[in-house]
Amino acid sequence: MTWLAPIDEDSWPTTLDEAMAMQDELRPKVETTGDNQEFGTIAGLDCAYADSGEVAAAVVVLNATTLETVSTAVAHGTSSFPYFPGLLAFRELPTTVRVLAQLDTAPDLLVCDAQGLAHPRRFGFACHIGVLTGVPTIGVAKSVWGDYVEPGLERGASTDLTIDGEVVGRALRTRTGVKPVFVSVGHRIDLDTACAKVLALTPNYRLPETTRRADSLCRAALRSAVTE
Repeated sequence: MTWLAPIDEDSWPTTLDEAMAMQDELRPKVETTGDNQEFGTIAGLDCAYADSGEVAAAVVVLNATTLETVSTAVAHGTSSFPYFPGLLAFRELPTTVRVLAQLDTAPDLLVCDAQGLAHPRRFGFACHIGVLTGVPTIGVAKSVWGDYVEPGLERGASTDLTIDGEVVGRALRTRTGVKPVFVSVGHRIDLDTACAKVLALTPNYRLPETTRRADSLCRAALRSAVTE
């Protein structure tokens, strides 16, 4: 039996109002602290799309100490939910849950190429997948919602990221002199721990190794699917 039940796509939101109502319902369940923050395995999640609506989702599980890849999986699906800013999760989540369910056990931490609390409705993709799975989750985004002061140029420098005056994440410099990434809590982890884990996952590049490997895998899976 899988550790994660699939999403019932027949009851999945199909309209803007339904999607926002689901976010409103689930938002209070987000936890911004965590117990026992020792992570043996860390998984990266990413999705790629084709114009036809084909979606390829990938998960890459890393050993948290060595950063060696210990497990991977790919799932395919289709998405008919239209693109709306702030509602990206409703295009990606069914296929993402499907790929996570292929793992024998839950990873100790999920890292998403997406927003968590640093989101206009305070419930980005990383929050949604965290609440659905119950697994500690971090959002690490390349672009930003909100306001921040540019952090110092050295690796590890950070500044608060705010929306309407509320701290929702951090701009974090993972490479000296390179544009920061934007880290926010998804679920069951605190912001200090999230930033520390992102730095541990970026020994050589701006983006976490989890994101880099999942991105490569889902793109390759999509290319294979659309050319068959």
